[in-house]
Amino acid sequence: MHFRETRTFHVGIIMDGNGRWAEARGLNRVAGHARGARRVTEIVDACPGLGVTHLTVFAFSTENWRRPLLEVEALMRIFRQYIRMKIEDLAAHDVRVRFIGIRDRVPARLRQLMQDLEDRTAHCEGLNLTIAIDYGGRDEITRAVQSLARDVASGALQPGAISERGIAAALDTRELPDPDLIIRTSGEFRVSNFLLWQSTYAEYDFPTVAWPDFTAEHFAESVSGYTRRLRRFGQVLPSAGMARASR
Repeated sequence: MHFRETRTFHVGIIMDGNGRWAEARGLNRVAGHARGARRVTEIVDACPGLGVTHLTVFAFSTENWRRPLLEVEALMRIFRQYIRMKIEDLAAHDVRVRFIGIRDRVPARLRQLMQDLEDRTAHCEGLNLTIAIDYGGRDEITRAVQSLARDVASGALQPGAISERGIAAALDTRELPDPDLIIRTSGEFRVSNFLLWQSTYAEYDFPTVAWPDFTAEHFAESVSGYTRRLRRFGQVLPSAGMARASR
């Protein structure tokens, strides 16, 4: 399988369907989340062979705090277990890990593990793995605007100097390229507050398979489908009709 060579290739994944996957099998929702956490490892391992340089996974949204307390606590426990189990393996495979989101509301033990994982993999130069925990696109943009407003209030920034570039530099993802492809599993057709600013020209794929069943083969199919698309970025390309007709 041939994949287009680019300097960076950023894929975002909304890992949806864990709870419904479990309920369909007579299991509690936590079992679905646990299975889904194990699936992350398979997808991370598949990235280099598919040319993926950046992978961002949506693990826990700002809205997920509204779920039942027992489910939230179980998710936090799964996150802790995943980091403890994978910290050395991720470093050994040259995976740099970053976390985006509010972070302050995350339990202290998990917050420390997140920092430990970031520190342990800071030198890695292979795959860039970003994990969104307590993250929401609207919240991220709000915090960025608040940061710029403080600069204006202090006199360090003129209102007219605020630009798209400046807003992007104030986002959690300021060190990352914008996503090229966003995948949402389980057949739901929603973006669910994920990378709202960054995904302006991202391509989307909505496979019907739930996240716990989303294999490396499914991932490869999504990536392959992306490479066959013609990305215009708002432009009219003279060769668009010919390119489409040749496929």
